[in-house]
Amino acid sequence: MRILITGCNGQLGHELQRLLASGTAEIGPIPEAYADADITAVDVADLDITDAAAVDALFAREAFDIVFNGAAYTNVDGCEAHEDLAYAVNATGAENLARACAATGAKLVHVSTDYVFSGAEPGERTELDEPDPISAYGRTKLAGERAVRAACDRSFVVRTAWLYGYVGKNFVKTMLRLADSLGALTVVDDQLGNPTSANDLAYELLKIALTDDYGIYHCTNNGICSWAAFARAIVERAGYDPDIVSLCTSEEYAAAHPDAARRPAYSALANAHLAQTIGDEMRPWDVALDSFMANLGKLGA
Repeated sequence: MRILITGCNGQLGHELQRLLASGTAEIGPIPEAYADADITAVDVADLDITDAAAVDALFAREAFDIVFNGAAYTNVDGCEAHEDLAYAVNATGAENLARACAATGAKLVHVSTDYVFSGAEPGERTELDEPDPISAYGRTKLAGERAVRAACDRSFVVRTAWLYGYVGKNFVKTMLRLADSLGALTVVDDQLGNPTSANDLAYELLKIALTDDYGIYHCTNNGICSWAAFARAIVERAGYDPDIVSLCTSEEYAAAHPDAARRPAYSALANAHLAQTIGDEMRPWDVALDSFMANLGKLGA
């Protein structure tokens, strides 16, 4: 099997490579179909997905069976100031990969986000709910979703949320750093969602890719919490008093950070399509966090 991973230096890209090399995830073994797979892992220095000619040239040289697109402009606040650049990566780049996959018969697993929804309604969003993004990041990622589905019939669009992995920057590492350096932190308590382990997500993506059940999926760890509750769980597992996390509202945060992008208030996703197809093996978010904290010392970077 020939596999291409874009965004290989990101959180998800690293976990996909780790699972393919080791044959197992924290949830359990990955499918045997991936044994001895030939992996091509690229980041922007190796392949600029916004360059259609470069994408086509790579696909002309190498025949891929499955492409995992983890390349994205994910700086949510930065997207507000640089929406054209975000669109180039999140939409045009995704479309370039989708067209190349369609032309060569490869399957495409494209990773998207909960930010395609407004978050104005309480409860979990399903794959059948209509997107309505409120930020540049959400708009560009939604454009990418639609471009992928239009260009490649053999595509999976997988939305995830609140992602954290062992390599790279994320909310978990930020909370640990601030707890250590400041001894106290303030986190919003009125935005709800699903913290998601990149290791768990990678496991499910590898399973989805072996099917022919194309379409939109939601894939997050199970259970819902606020950012503040997530922060308290993180620092408590690191040995701090969870009360060092003070609570604030989204309105108070926006007043203190006027240039920040709007975030969905209700960001939770339901893994409905996942459950109906390969089965939802995503762990409860707090159980996944336990594993992450136990392994961070030896796997983190």
